[in-house]
Amino acid sequence: MGRSARPGGRTHQGGARQEPQAGPLAEGAQQGGAVLRHRLCGHLGAEKLHHGAFCSDAGYRACEYTVGLNGVLHPDYRHTRYVLHWGYNLTNAGGNKLCWITYPRQWLEAKANGARAVVIDPRLHGVGPHTDDWLPVRPGSDLALALALCHEVISQGAIDVEYLTRYTNAPFLVGENGRFVRAEGKELVWDTATGAAAPFDQPGVRPALEGSFVVGGARVRPAFQVLKEHLSRYSAEWAADICGVPATAIRRLAADLVENARIGATTVVDGVAVPYRPVAIHTYHMAQQELGFQTVRAMLILMMLLGAVGAVGGQQIDFTWTIHANFAKWDTIQVKDPPYNVWLESSKYFPLNSNNSAVVAMVLQDPQRWGVETLPEVMIVHMTNPVLAFGSQKDIIDGFKRIPFIAVIDAWLSKTADLLADVVLPAATLEKYEGPSSAGDLYLDAVAVRLPIMEPLGESRGEIDIYLDLCEKLGLLFGTDGYLARINQALNLKDAYRLPLDRRPAVRDIFDRWARSQGLDEGIAYFERNGVWVKGKVPPTSRYGYVTSPPFGGVRHRLYGESLLRLREEMRAKGADEVFWRDYTPLPEWRPPTMERSPAQYDLYLVTFKLIEFKQARGTQLPLVAELAPRQRLWMNPATAQARGIREGDEVWVESHNAVTGETKRIKVRVTLTQAIRPDTVGLPHHYGETARHPWTVGQGAAAAELLFTGPGYVANTADQSFHTKVRVFKA
Repeated sequence: MGRSARPGGRTHQGGARQEPQAGPLAEGAQQGGAVLRHRLCGHLGAEKLHHGAFCSDAGYRACEYTVGLNGVLHPDYRHTRYVLHWGYNLTNAGGNKLCWITYPRQWLEAKANGARAVVIDPRLHGVGPHTDDWLPVRPGSDLALALALCHEVISQGAIDVEYLTRYTNAPFLVGENGRFVRAEGKELVWDTATGAAAPFDQPGVRPALEGSFVVGGARVRPAFQVLKEHLSRYSAEWAADICGVPATAIRRLAADLVENARIGATTVVDGVAVPYRPVAIHTYHMAQQELGFQTVRAMLILMMLLGAVGAVGGQQIDFTWTIHANFAKWDTIQVKDPPYNVWLESSKYFPLNSNNSAVVAMVLQDPQRWGVETLPEVMIVHMTNPVLAFGSQKDIIDGFKRIPFIAVIDAWLSKTADLLADVVLPAATLEKYEGPSSAGDLYLDAVAVRLPIMEPLGESRGEIDIYLDLCEKLGLLFGTDGYLARINQALNLKDAYRLPLDRRPAVRDIFDRWARSQGLDEGIAYFERNGVWVKGKVPPTSRYGYVTSPPFGGVRHRLYGESLLRLREEMRAKGADEVFWRDYTPLPEWRPPTMERSPAQYDLYLVTFKLIEFKQARGTQLPLVAELAPRQRLWMNPATAQARGIREGDEVWVESHNAVTGETKRIKVRVTLTQAIRPDTVGLPHHYGETARHPWTVGQGAAAAELLFTGPGYVANTADQSFHTKVRVFKA
């Protein structure tokens, strides 16, 4: 265990109350979360802060709300024919639910079987040889493109009527106030058989999708008709100007989707007949932009129009069709009055909330402004580097330094640990037990446990040992209310294999009991001998929504988001500013992103991205890895550089602008020229900025987070961090 001194004192300001109890735990990527963090947080009464608001959670919220699944968007690669890689870097990134290795392998197999792909991204990145076309859209314009594609698909008359009618709220009647028309608590549809309104689930009802009708003296329209009229303004020509791509390319994309969707077709998978719609979108980190929630909603609506959601070859979101609790929660959540918790849960600012640590940092700087009374006394930062990874670096530092005590659990002295930690607990890496973790994909169900290759080095320990230590010293380990009892519950250990509640177990014994409880007679020795437990195939009745029992988990998909309109009205009534409620609309609506309000001299869009060498801000201090990308570089198009008198390798200033506050930030960096980026866009990788206190990180270059902003206009309506801003670039 080591201690690090921090510059200056840290005090709460603004009169907020201090609570002498466990505060937040900010986590990195999932690593056997049930044991390592989730149960510990519940046991300590701590708030668990997620990393997802900087990863892809705007997409998660959109999918949870719209179709009920916990994930973003990926194809059924084994059966697909046409894929949009939308902001997804096939060769150099992760992806929905999986590491970066699995999807590239699946895509290469799909391509060998004749599938085609289109990259939609301001950067071409490394997928050139693996794609059929590149549509270089302007940063932040993805929603406009998705809306135009929806418009073009409907204009061609190519919609899956049966899916929309049976499995979505598209036929529900909408009144002039934007709300569904109900009778005795049930939504009504227009029955074409009787020429009258009827409950949507009335036996024999034949709902209309289009038209205008009168019910109770008032004009009503099916939600699909509302969508059709809503989309009429979003033509390909309209989107071309916003997205910076030709209208002909947008129409061709829509035509290709329609042609490959094969609406009405079925196929047989493992003896089960399933609708066949072999078109899909693959997107993940792209969701983290100001309009991210509604952008992914629009993408889902596009797939819904084609009937591709949950179909063979079509749009997948998770690996099994399991309805997440947030499907109901986001529909019924109520906007509360202050005081709020530190991440503004159920607040008038972010009722749909991804639990954003950058929002926490913002709140800590001015708790009274945000209606927060109780502030944390302690924070544990676990295997993440917020100073480099969590948006605005200045706000993260200024906010977190107000927490009186911070402990960091990490494998090295990260920049966050160096600047902010009072105590650093060194974590083992390859020398620990960890899990259980999924090792499967859409087609196989498999489980793995990380096994130590040797004893932990130095004073490092595996996280489970660290947590057992903490709970033991706090007197919270033993007994029926102790952490061991929570581990029994988290791992669902059967009676014969439950951990005794009166003595501390070895970590190997925990996983041995878990393995035996799962039916593996060898216990942990099975994993020590085999590595992975392949449990079997995922049956089509689990992965394709059309053939689950009941279909789609028994829910109707929300093409029309009535509860978003309700939340909008509640937020306005409670005095929230327009910047918070304006994107809570029942159907996705385009507006220019806030960054477009920056002055004209900020004429370039900054996009940030991850390098696989240093994913999640780790590794720049490791010389063997750093040799692959030793210095920070600003990506710039040669035409843009020539207009500014800039050449390859020149040192330049990059200055960002906050269109709301007028604040500017500036870094110095060297330029690399490439045709693989739009002329109006520059790109900057994350990870750099002296990741850790180590001589090998000196001089590697500035962090992208030094240019980013947190706050209104730069956080989505779901409290998700945006990584877009406008900048100007000039020679240093």
